[in-house]
Amino acid sequence: MPPPESAPAGSPLRSPAALRALARLILLALLIGALFAAVALSGGLSAARLRDWVNGTGALAPLLFITLSAVLTVAFVPGPLLAGAAGLLFGTALGTPCAIAAATLGACLAFGIARRFGAGSVDELSGHRVARLQDWIAARGFLAVLYARILPVMPYNLVNYAAGLTRVPLAAFAAATAIGCAPRAFAYVALGGSLDNLASPAAIVAVAVLVAMAVVGIGFALRDYRAGRGSPSGPA
Repeated sequence: MPPPESAPAGSPLRSPAALRALARLILLALLIGALFAAVALSGGLSAARLRDWVNGTGALAPLLFITLSAVLTVAFVPGPLLAGAAGLLFGTALGTPCAIAAATLGACLAFGIARRFGAGSVDELSGHRVARLQDWIAARGFLAVLYARILPVMPYNLVNYAAGLTRVPLAAFAAATAIGCAPRAFAYVALGGSLDNLASPAAIVAVAVLVAMAVVGIGFALRDYRAGRGSPSGPA
């Protein structure tokens, strides 16, 4: 029996360029993991602890909160925790725009890191099917990101990095993120500011907003998916 044929020396998966691309993706994953570990090993975060870091800085408190929250978003700190801290610090009226700004800025930072250090590598390693999926996502960039922000099952921080590996324009990503995260940011800010009275009208409205977002997000995503399946340029 003849020996099995080995992959040719010029095989795309074994070429020096492909190996370098894979190495860059591994380094990117390690960097993100190190950021997460650094925060996780810092003694743990809570909305109250984040409030204590920012509290007492006076007029600079909103700007400091937005900057700090954006950095923590890059390190995979959960958005509800950060938005809840905004509610504790500033109340619903000021906390909501601060939470939206922080979530959008942090998402764009993570997007930029993935785009700068990982997108080229993904393109180098992609086959025909992945390239076709990339084109489909790019053509629906704003709506794709918006649905990812609305759907309750989509992890916010993971979407930030995943979107950076696609061809979605940064402007479309930022706009969809700001719009899509706004209702949920309001809800978590309101809940954070109502921790001492979860039966308050603000807390009840916040829960209603979260439920409505889940229902609307699933409905729109299913509609767009069916439309995409029926289109010749769909992802299937």
